[in-house]
Amino acid sequence: GRGLSSGFSPTKIPMQWIVDGDSLRLKIPVGKEPLQFAVWTTGKLQDGGSPPMDPSEFDLSSMTHGGPPRWPQSLTTQAKLGSAEGPFAVDFLSAPENNPWLALTRFTGLDFFADGRTALSTWDGDVWIVEGPTEMGELKWRRIASGLFQPLGLKIVENKIHLTCRDQLVVLHDLNGDQEIDFYQCLNNDHQVTEHFHEFAMGLQTDEGGNFYYAKSGRHALEAIVPHHGTLIRVSRDGSKSEILATGFRAANGVCLNPDGSFVVTDQEGFWNPKNRINWVTLDPSGKPKFYGNMFGYHDVTDSSDAAMVPPLCWITNEFDRSPAELLWVDSPRWGLLNHSLLNLSYGYGKVFLVPHEKVNGLVQGGMIELPIPSFPTGVMRGRFHPLDGQLYLCGMFAWAGNATHPGGFYRMRATGKSFSLPIELHAIKTGIKLRFTESLDPASIDGDKFKIKMWSLKRTEKYGSKHYDEKSLEIRGVKLSDDGKTVTIDIPNIQPTWCMEIKYQLVGIDGKPVQGVIHNTIHALSEGTLQ
Repeated sequence: GRGLSSGFSPTKIPMQWIVDGDSLRLKIPVGKEPLQFAVWTTGKLQDGGSPPMDPSEFDLSSMTHGGPPRWPQSLTTQAKLGSAEGPFAVDFLSAPENNPWLALTRFTGLDFFADGRTALSTWDGDVWIVEGPTEMGELKWRRIASGLFQPLGLKIVENKIHLTCRDQLVVLHDLNGDQEIDFYQCLNNDHQVTEHFHEFAMGLQTDEGGNFYYAKSGRHALEAIVPHHGTLIRVSRDGSKSEILATGFRAANGVCLNPDGSFVVTDQEGFWNPKNRINWVTLDPSGKPKFYGNMFGYHDVTDSSDAAMVPPLCWITNEFDRSPAELLWVDSPRWGLLNHSLLNLSYGYGKVFLVPHEKVNGLVQGGMIELPIPSFPTGVMRGRFHPLDGQLYLCGMFAWAGNATHPGGFYRMRATGKSFSLPIELHAIKTGIKLRFTESLDPASIDGDKFKIKMWSLKRTEKYGSKHYDEKSLEIRGVKLSDDGKTVTIDIPNIQPTWCMEIKYQLVGIDGKPVQGVIHNTIHALSEGTLQ
């Protein structure tokens, strides 16, 4: 930052200069007193000597209140409002891509101040503040910080911007009230960093106690060499302590904190990951971190069999979503029937998915289905529901492999209140599959021929990814519709647990409109539910 973080004390601390060949070191004794430094260019020092000038003679307080702003001007852009004809409208909140500093706007994190302003971080180390959009669609942007090390998570706590960077968890301070950051406070830098390109620090969430959570990626195709490679990390509210909560991740792009204190952590296809994973992470009462599959991560697991890892909520094949990002819970009554549902954001394809899931025999299982919106031009990284307008704000970028290649974007996804039909519940039962839709279906469209279901397996090895094994279509013996027209029960005589399943359906709603979609899901166990 542009200011100094230390306080000042009249106490003179005995320090000693040590000449070591061509090097000059200053030996400072252990203590709790804040330090004050001054620099001079005259005088000679002998080994064991003292500085020629007493630092207490210097008043540096004028340098601790922030300097003049480097980016004083605001930049204005115009939002492009989307059509509200369907159940969701997507607004493009245009970024100042053509700014005077040629700063790239590849967005990696966002959160809101109490007054509604948005803070956004970028992959290239900047932080921006955005006001708006106004009723006229105008947005005002202000660049407030730069030089951060690949921030990939942002959270506002007590009106201060906190960031997960590759090297530290940092708090931003504006010391003189000019709306520009003067001081970067290192809250915690326990996680170790090597020169390897792949070990990103992903996402940032807080719990009710103020503790911070993020994920640290492992090395690409290489075994871990520091304890934080491939882990879920908790940092105490004051930054004094960090803990590893779970291990065995490869490239966990974000963390979702669940209402019950568990987590959802994504991971990417690669070595020891046969496909992309959506992991439901729980904490062991013993305090020992659970293991989520990547043998190249840092852990003490020596058994590479599938039984030694916690299986994911679902495996996601590349065709469906080549790179999952962060998940979040819908927290807005304005989203109607989807309120309290779980969403997954796609960096790979720039999409948003609904994640219906259930818990059977102690394991969470489920799948994903795409929401009915056009794909975004950027990979979608992070999302949060705005506390004032109740809509979903999203940001994203393109920086590593993906199909959505526009450099960066900022969006608002509005629920319009118009009806839509999606399966918000997915249950694997011993006689088949049950799907619960948001709207009633036309009974005349309920027929076994309107469903296509197949399943396949994967092999988890030290090699990158996996092909599909034993892929086969499943027999559908019949289909029943509940009295309210919303629950479809598919009779599948040879259903069994499977790593991967695809369910395609082409139905008709009670309003005569087409209802069609594709679900990809995983089944760990079958419940006792029966046909109704």
